[in-house]
Amino acid sequence: METKMLTEILGNLLSELKLSFSAIDISKEEDITRVDITSTEASKIIGWHGETLNSLQHLVKAIIRSKENLERSPFIVLDVDGYRKAQEDKVKKLAEQKADFVRRTGNRVALAPMSPYFRRIVHLHIAGNEEFSDLETESSGEGDYRQIILKLKDEKGKSISSAKKSDDEELSPVMEEDDLGNLDV
Repeated sequence: METKMLTEILGNLLSELKLSFSAIDISKEEDITRVDITSTEASKIIGWHGETLNSLQHLVKAIIRSKENLERSPFIVLDVDGYRKAQEDKVKKLAEQKADFVRRTGNRVALAPMSPYFRRIVHLHIAGNEEFSDLETESSGEGDYRQIILKLKDEKGKSISSAKKSDDEELSPVMEEDDLGNLDV
């Protein structure tokens, strides 16, 4: 995907919607294309709980998929003034806190349900960080209730199933510490 085309598509959408912006910066992180929008009216672009930003992201991906005749939409993440990055950091920090809980108790724990994007962030953060090599993640549940289960591995790298919970039993998220608020994507 060409960055000039992405900048043009997003710029046109923002202009047509009368959402002012001063810059669009594009960067690549592995398979993700990050688009940072600088605006004096960031809250208008973000919208209520990120709905406008999510809609813009969906439209940009759909337009590029159509223009380039792609089978799948490209992995593009729109951000405005660090809003999305702050959410990603928040969910990583939560996963780290839960990792500490899992290590102390030996029990698996379920994080609150979250979007596929944020589940992916957690999976990659735990799997890609040597500090968490004794832990593993899996997704459980359906649709809007899909959540991440964080658990210990045994010394051979296999999961340890808790004596208190069977693998088929549903875990409730530990909500008192979870302040996921309005994660959007």
